[in-house]
Amino acid sequence: MKLVADENLEALDVFFSSEELQTLPGRQISHQDVMEADGLFVRSITRVNRELIEGTPVQFVGSATIGTDHLDLTALNGLGISVAHAPGCNAQAVAEYVMTALLTLRPELIHAAEGFTLGIIGMGNVGKRLQMLARAFGWRVLASDPLLPMNAWPEGVCGTTLETVLSQADAISLHVPLTKNGSAPTYHLLNQQTLALLKPNAIVINTARGPVISESELMQSLHTDPRPVVLDVFEHEPRISAELLSAITIATPHIAGYSLEGKVRGTQMIYQAWCQWKQQLPDTELTGEAALQNLLPSVPPLIAPNEVPHLETLLNAMLRAYPIMRDDAALRATVSDGEVQGESFDRLRKQYPLRREWSALGIRIAEVFSGLKPAF
Repeated sequence: MKLVADENLEALDVFFSSEELQTLPGRQISHQDVMEADGLFVRSITRVNRELIEGTPVQFVGSATIGTDHLDLTALNGLGISVAHAPGCNAQAVAEYVMTALLTLRPELIHAAEGFTLGIIGMGNVGKRLQMLARAFGWRVLASDPLLPMNAWPEGVCGTTLETVLSQADAISLHVPLTKNGSAPTYHLLNQQTLALLKPNAIVINTARGPVISESELMQSLHTDPRPVVLDVFEHEPRISAELLSAITIATPHIAGYSLEGKVRGTQMIYQAWCQWKQQLPDTELTGEAALQNLLPSVPPLIAPNEVPHLETLLNAMLRAYPIMRDDAALRATVSDGEVQGESFDRLRKQYPLRREWSALGIRIAEVFSGLKPAF
């Protein structure tokens, strides 16, 4: 079968070696490009709707992403097209991004224990991974998710209202899908009213979707109440105003989930869905977490397998694993004529040197934190 795919999907040639594969820049995939395709594989930058698909032979759409707001599910279902995505594929990478951002801004949090409260908005795959890391550090975790049943809350997490989380947390991390309708819409969830609830100097981190925050109202808020803000996603991306960049603390080009493990896992998940749709058994050497790890190159560990590190050793390893300010500097360096241009934003993502997750580097938070030696 013929497949059209975003050229930035990882390991396509490994998982789809038996298919005819054409790769293209994701933002440029057009109706004409899929006129002879049986399947379409994308990331979040490709809008897959009736205009793109109707009148083509496409029968299957796979998105190697945790979200689906770029897919017109109603139109695709109406056209009889099977749809699959990859929930949770990069959850660990995003959780590690958030922890790295917090420890970059406030290295003393390695010693914080229960003196620091992290607020998590959205307790899906990423939120659950993040709370596990935060609790391993001894941080207090408050969370809000009106769609999560009471019996599904993780142990040790205080589930409460959005207003309570915003008013009590020392840092807020957003992990919600982008929705404009339904019982709990998230479009402009952080706006003039909700931003006003934040504690002074509380950190705001958004790795979800850009329009979850009203950028204009965030800018107004920062003029009167400056605070650290970390944005990996932007309301008007791929274009970002220089004015916004000058007002926030850390900015990265929508790469929070860009670990090698997360990218390959996303492709693996849509490969398995593709095989199921074709009613064929997937190659057992390509399925499961163990198989995925076998596909990845080994790297030298930052912490030796038998080492029980000091707190500062652990902190240094985490910040070496992902020097987040490198990505911030690279994005700011592309500003031209008062903004980051779309071409520059996409180029940073396309050429991004995929980082490795902590487990590949010997950083074992959940297993070793309770045995850590004090730094002094």
